[in-house]
Parts: sequence; C-alpha cells; structure tokens
Amino acid sequence: MNQPHKLMKNFSIERAHKAQLCLSHKIILVDSLPPKIRTVAGVDVSYMGNLGIGAISVLDYESLKLLETQVSTRQVKIPYIPTLLSFREIPPAISAIKKLKIQPDVFLVDAQGLAHPYRCGFASHLGLAIGKPTIGAAKSRLIGTPVEMGGETFLVDKGEIIGAVVTTKQGVKPIYVSIGHMVSLETANKIVKHCARSRIPEPILQAHKLATKERIRLAKESKVNINEN
Repeated sequence: MNQPHKLMKNFSIERAHKAQLCLSHKIILVDSLPPKIRTVAGVDVSYMGNLGIGAISVLDYESLKLLETQVSTRQVKIPYIPTLLSFREIPPAISAIKKLKIQPDVFLVDAQGLAHPYRCGFASHLGLAIGKPTIGAAKSRLIGTPVEMGGETFLVDKGEIIGAVVTTKQGVKPIYVSIGHMVSLETANKIVKHCARSRIPEPILQAHKLATKERIRLAKESKVNINEN
C-alpha cells in the first residue's frame, strides 16, 4: 500500500518560490496562437495515495467533439503544499501530454496561471515547461479582489490585473480565468467561454472524468491485489 511520503530531502520551499518568481518573468502575456484554433486540450490531475494521475483530453475546437484522450500515472514525490501545486502536478501531466498523437493548439488547465501569489501557478508552469499556449481556468479563487471594469469582472492584486471572474453559464458559480502562457487575458476569456457547455469548460470536464475513471480503476485493482496477497 502507498504510505504518506515525506518532503523530498532536496526540495526547498524557499527555493521553489524563488523559482516561481524567476519563471514568472518568462511568461508570454500576449497571443502566440495559430490564426485559426483547431484543437484544444483539457488538463487535470487526480490522486490516489502517492500516485498522481495526469489526464489529457483533446477536443475539436469548433464542435468540442472529443478526439483523443491520454492518461499517465506517476509516483508523487512532493506532498501537497499551498502555492506549490505545480511541482506536484507537472510530472504526471507532462507524462500524459507526451503520449498525445494530436498536438493541441492550446491547453486549458484546471489551475491558476498568473493569478498566483508568485505569479506562476500550475497553468503557467506547465506552459513554460512544454512551450505551448496555456490558460488557467480554476474553480476557486486563490488571490485577488474581484473588481468590475467596463462590464466585466477582473481579479486585481496589488494594483495589477491578474485574471478574470468568468460566468460561463447563467445561474452557476463563476470560474477564475488567468493567463497561463502565450495567451492574452482577453483571448483566454474568449476561449474559455467558447468551450463552456456547463460551468466547467468542456476540455477540462472531459479530462476530469478521465482522471476520475482511472483513479477508480486503480483503486479496484489495488483492492484485488491486496486480496490476492
């Protein structure tokens, strides 16, 4: 059975935060997308004990038809530490992305991007790691104060716009959109709204379903192995 792990001996929280600040200066805040977006991916990471389950779903951008899914399971070496989620989720996510036959034009990530105390959440960290456009589309707010401007609601922290509060459907809670990498906030909002059939953008929803399905499968398999032993 998986045992609770201790913090890696060579992992320093202070150095990790410094690394995030350094990476934040490398984030491209303007659009670097193809003239016509054809495919969009959703990224989600689930957990079962010390196993991280990275799940990727690739959809046709116009129809939101599911084109490809990949999942990868990796041993998690870093425990959950607030504001340092990316160091935990990068390995299983990239492992799943490497399996893709279709190369998505943009990735929607169930995480923060620029809307992070160190301005480099998982969505941004992932974008920098793979060199692809990414967008943070989180279900909860980490930092920032909602401020209405010009009919829209933005997240503002220390006088800086770090994201947007986006209501994808009437009568549901908003999601918090932020720049990941190589996408402007305006374009990020448009893409998220386009991909939303429900509160959660469809690419992320499909990735979440895939990760959950794999977690359940692994849990059942683990019980069988335990019983056999």
